Amino acid sequence: MASSSTKSSVGTTDKTFFGHPRGLATLFMTEMWERFSWYGMRAILVLYLIAGVLEGPLADREALAAAIYGVYNAVVYMAAMPGGWVADRLWGARKAVLVGGIVIAAGHYTLAIPSDVAFFVGLGLIAIGTGLLKPNISAMVGDLYEGRPSARRDAGFTIFYMSINIGGLLAPLVVGYLGENVSWHLGFAVAGLGMTLAVVQYVLGGRHLGDAGREPGTPATPEEKRSVLRKAALWTGLAVAALVADVALGTYDIEHVVNFLAVLGIVVPVLYFVSMYRNPELTGEDRPRVKAFMWFFATAVLFWMIYDQSGSLLTIFADNSTDRMIGSWEFPASWFQSVNPFMIIVLAPVFASLWVRLAQRDREPSTPVKFALAMLLIGGSFALMGLAGAAAANSETGKVTVFWLLGVYLLQTIGELCLSPVGLSLSTKLAPKRFVGQIMGLWFLAISTGNALNGWVTQLNEPMGDAAYYTMWGVIAVATGLAFMAAAKRIRALMGDVR
Repeated sequence: MASSSTKSSVGTTDKTFFGHPRGLATLFMTEMWERFSWYGMRAILVLYLIAGVLEGPLADREALAAAIYGVYNAVVYMAAMPGGWVADRLWGARKAVLVGGIVIAAGHYTLAIPSDVAFFVGLGLIAIGTGLLKPNISAMVGDLYEGRPSARRDAGFTIFYMSINIGGLLAPLVVGYLGENVSWHLGFAVAGLGMTLAVVQYVLGGRHLGDAGREPGTPATPEEKRSVLRKAALWTGLAVAALVADVALGTYDIEHVVNFLAVLGIVVPVLYFVSMYRNPELTGEDRPRVKAFMWFFATAVLFWMIYDQSGSLLTIFADNSTDRMIGSWEFPASWFQSVNPFMIIVLAPVFASLWVRLAQRDREPSTPVKFALAMLLIGGSFALMGLAGAAAANSETGKVTVFWLLGVYLLQTIGELCLSPVGLSLSTKLAPKRFVGQIMGLWFLAISTGNALNGWVTQLNEPMGDAAYYTMWGVIAVATGLAFMAAAKRIRALMGDVR
């Protein structure tokens, strides 16, 4: 940790973190351990489902397991919307992150109990806790850079993004190995230990955060609280009633839940954008920025839809169609989930420095151009994946060398660095002051919507075959990138003075 005595952005004399506010170190370490828990669980989730640990409905149904994985990811990130609202209107980001961390830890420990009921309860707790923590810890990073240059904020978010990938690098190696080779439930328990360390780090380092996230941006009135509670109770009741009726009629199938949640993942962001744009508290200056954010949101949806298939279809490809032998030892398929985080750790400092240096020379690409590049790269990764699928199909063993997947992950990593940390920073800059937490929630909702679509699109893989399926999405992504680049000037005009 590089440090020096300086005046921090939260107004106290303190050491810096690689030249950035010391509070960034607290949020960095908290996020690192939280991501360890998340990516550890995620690395073994689809393999756990396919292994038939849940008796009956998932036996020999890899496509459905991939769909469940995608929809669950959608639910987790969908929870970022109410999580952002809780921070903005009730608790403040500081408390929302703390409570969220505790709930996530409880969820992982519940997964460690060998019971089907405990499994689903644990997944539910993780979704709720992540919704409280994920958007609000990022919003607090933005608070640390209030009044600082845009390029400096982008660099800070890129450093913060490294914490995600340090946790993501370690988790599959540890949790994946224990889950695949010792006990699935031991793997889930170790993920819970990581989340516990996140909570401890957050509490101990809270003194460095100053007032960041301490109070809600726009406290809700008692009537607003009652109204939200009534609506939440109504919609929850309707969902439960529909499920009970489906079971009572003897027509229940797990695919009904998958389809319902996939639809929800698409409808929710549409309704939320309409509601926000009609909000009378939105100023004339903010409205064009919200329109600009819609462009970035829609592009991010397609990016994450493709990218997050790494934990489902690409993991299945690694398990079934990739030669993982090192001598006489076959390494776990879940270890491929560490490749992307490793590449991020190596390349993130390079990109953080690159954006600052280009900005100093007035040659930094605009945010729309960065997003367009991300789409071209993610499209290229699936075009390469299409070639890998064809190579596996024509191979005598039905398997290909690991270098195919390594190449895919390299392209995806560079694309991710052009989109994800930049998008996080952009969200805090475009967000109206009264809606920062909720705009951050919308950013994570793009991941949710992409994964909700995965509940359907991944099921096309089996009938189409790997070569056709991956090539199709590669072409669509590249076309989207070219279209976004063509629209860059218009989008920049909507962004106003935000760059």
